[in-house]
Amino acid sequence: MMDPKKMKKIGFQMNLLMGFTLSLCLSLLGNLLGGHFTVPGFLISFVISFIISLLIGTFIPHRKASESAVRAVKARPGSIKARLMESLISDCIYTPIITLAMVGLAYFTSRANASPEALEHMPSFFQMFIGSFIACMIVGYILIFIFMPIFMKLVFSANGVPFPPGAPDKQNTDKR
Repeated sequence: MMDPKKMKKIGFQMNLLMGFTLSLCLSLLGNLLGGHFTVPGFLISFVISFIISLLIGTFIPHRKASESAVRAVKARPGSIKARLMESLISDCIYTPIITLAMVGLAYFTSRANASPEALEHMPSFFQMFIGSFIACMIVGYILIFIFMPIFMKLVFSANGVPFPPGAPDKQNTDKR
């Protein structure tokens, strides 16, 4: 069994890396989909998205949900089927909340700064949200599927823990 302090540290580091990656890519995607990319808009959206992702990672026990889902589909931990399920669970937890916040920010900011004529032609919040939501769910899923195992190996290695967890530690194996 792994030390709970070390597990908490690993979880925090994973939260930082995945939060940074998702926030960076989804903020970029959202700003590009919005049709009006600006560096300040991207940076504001990235910072808010990163803060939200850190809060989600801190307060929502998505690891337990992922493990339960992997058991429910009878997948072997670490298998492609398990990784697909883990990515789906993480994507369903992070992406809708981040997308809702980012589209809300863009929608209300653009409405506040639009002329009366522009307001008449502005899409509804739902129209803005649904397109972004679909695109972000797809991109988020792919990003999580690709980067989660890479970051896990990196974080476990940086903390001196064998990957996958439960694998024999080369430093602590009995050499008889």
